[in-house]
Amino acid sequence: MLVIVGYVIILVSVFGGFALAGGHLASLWQPVELLMIGGGAVGAFIVGNNTKALKATMKAFPTVFKGSKYTRALYMDVLALLFELLTKIRKEGLMSIEADVDNPESSPLFSKYPTILADHHLIEFLTDYLRLMVSGSMNAFEIENLMDNEIETHHHEGEIPAHVIAKLGDGLPAFGIVAAVMGVVHTMESVGLPPSELGILIAAALVGTFLGILLAYGFVGPLAGLLEQKGHEATKMLQTIKVTLLASINGYAPAIAVEFGRKVLYSTERPSFSELEEHVKGAKSR
Repeated sequence: MLVIVGYVIILVSVFGGFALAGGHLASLWQPVELLMIGGGAVGAFIVGNNTKALKATMKAFPTVFKGSKYTRALYMDVLALLFELLTKIRKEGLMSIEADVDNPESSPLFSKYPTILADHHLIEFLTDYLRLMVSGSMNAFEIENLMDNEIETHHHEGEIPAHVIAKLGDGLPAFGIVAAVMGVVHTMESVGLPPSELGILIAAALVGTFLGILLAYGFVGPLAGLLEQKGHEATKMLQTIKVTLLASINGYAPAIAVEFGRKVLYSTERPSFSELEEHVKGAKSR
C-alpha cells in the first residue's frame, strides 16, 4: 500500500509541478519513447539474468505491494512456540518432540500457531534443527556453524531479486538517453521542417531522457531497497530461532532461552519482557 502511495506522490509532484509551471502534459505522452526505454530495459533484464534469478524476481515482485509479514505478533508467536517446545523437552526429554518435529501439521503444539505453519521455510528451518537436537549427534558449535551457513545462503538468495531490480533501475537512464539520441537523429534528418515542428521533435527527444531518469529513481530503484529490507527481516527471523535454540542447547532454561531470542529482534518489533510473558501464558492456555 505504501508503494502505491509513494508512486502517487511522485506522479502528482512531478507532473503537477510541470503543469503549474505552464507546461503541457500532453507533450510528455510519448509512447514510442516508452517503447524504446521499456523494451530495451526488459531485454537487458532477460539477457543479464539466468532462469533462477528471473523466477526469483518474478516471485518476489508482488510482495513489494504487501506489508511486512514479520510483525510483532508473529515474533511473539514464534517465541511462544519455542518456549512450549523447549519446556516439553526439559520436562519429558528430547525424544518427546520427535512426533511434533516429524509431522508439525498434526502436532498439538504447532497447530496453535497457524500463521507459523503457513510459512513453509520457517517451519522447515525450525524442525530441521530440532531434529538434529533430537539425534544428539552434533554439539552446539557444529549446529551453530551449520545454522550460520544456512542463514547466509538464505540471505544471499533473498538478495538476488533486490540486486536484479537495482541493476534494472541503473540501466533505465541509459536507455532514456538512447531514446533521446534516436529522437535527435530523427530531428536532424528533418531539418527542412519549420521551426515550430522541429521544436516538437526536439521536445519529444528530451522526454526520453526525462522518462528514463524518472522511471529509474522514482519507480524501479526504490523497489530494490524495499526488497532488500524484506530480505533482512526474513534473515532476522532465522537468527531469532538460532539464538533461542543455541541457548537451550547450552543449558539455559526455556524462559531464559526465549529471552535470548527476544533480545535479537529489531526494536520496532521487540516485545517487552512482560508483554511476551503474558503472550506465552495465553498461548499455553489455548
